[in-house]
Amino acid sequence: MLNYKSVLITGGTGSFGRKFVETVLAKYPEIKRIVIFSRDEMKQFEMRQEYPVSHYPQFRFFIGDVRDAARLRRACEGVDIIIHAAALKQVDTAEYNPDECIKTNVQGAQNVIDAALAVNAKNIVALSTDKACAPISLYGATKLVSDKLFIAANNMRGNRNIRFCAVRYGNVLGSRGSVVPFFIQKRNEGIIPITHPDMTRFNISLQAGVDMVLYAIENQMGGEIFVPKIPSYKITDLAKAVAPSCKTKIVGIRPGEKLNEELITESDAPYTIDLGKYYSIIPAVSYYHTKEDYLKHHQATIVPPGFKYNSATNMQWETVESIREAVINHLDPNFKPI
Repeated sequence: MLNYKSVLITGGTGSFGRKFVETVLAKYPEIKRIVIFSRDEMKQFEMRQEYPVSHYPQFRFFIGDVRDAARLRRACEGVDIIIHAAALKQVDTAEYNPDECIKTNVQGAQNVIDAALAVNAKNIVALSTDKACAPISLYGATKLVSDKLFIAANNMRGNRNIRFCAVRYGNVLGSRGSVVPFFIQKRNEGIIPITHPDMTRFNISLQAGVDMVLYAIENQMGGEIFVPKIPSYKITDLAKAVAPSCKTKIVGIRPGEKLNEELITESDAPYTIDLGKYYSIIPAVSYYHTKEDYLKHHQATIVPPGFKYNSATNMQWETVESIREAVINHLDPNFKPI
């Protein structure tokens, strides 16, 4: 699928980008080019040490920001596939810096679309979040707008052979800035801060997120928002899994946070199809494909009326033991609860 192709990853030095690169090199050794586009020179320096050009001649490193349309357009020259992973994603930070979040998450998304159309890229996948579903935070609202932009871009392609889609999933276990590393750090203080005892979240491993993007590259028709079938966890069970001997302290929900998250709302149900391993929210407006086209292409079924996918009413749940196992398997093989 990716052999002999050129791929660009915005935000390529982040947790997702690094795992994506690791996976792609293992599965597609004949990949033609991997372009890492990001704005952090130190992270690029560190990544270049891991993938020196002498051993990995397919790598290109571009310092740049998705806000800079001209720079992004230049980096996309000759690229077949674009993975858009760059974002400002801290919920509370976005609440206090709304204009900065909008510039990156909304205007940056449009810049990616414009660059893809300009260079005649073939396949574009944007990373979304459960917080884009019925958002109450600015971060979630900007990611919802980003999703809408990428889905609508399919109607602007004209005669180009290009497809745009998004993947939407929950909290990534152990990603930079996520709750698991935070709890592991806090357990040394003897107290784990809990926002709310009833809080729940969806859970997905970094590898599963990468696998979903690869699935989207290979299977999208254009216009889908792919949603994985993943378990939920209770924030209190996460604390028990990581630090069973520590006390917990209720600190309250942060600005822009929800008690529970959704990946698919009841309002999405008329446009949602079941692919087996994943769900897909198909576009309400498409000039190229009907609902029947999507059902046939994906060999999918229609979800029942009133369907919704909520972390509190999910049928799959992590246990304290399964959370610990996931931390060992996906984050730290030497992890021990204390």
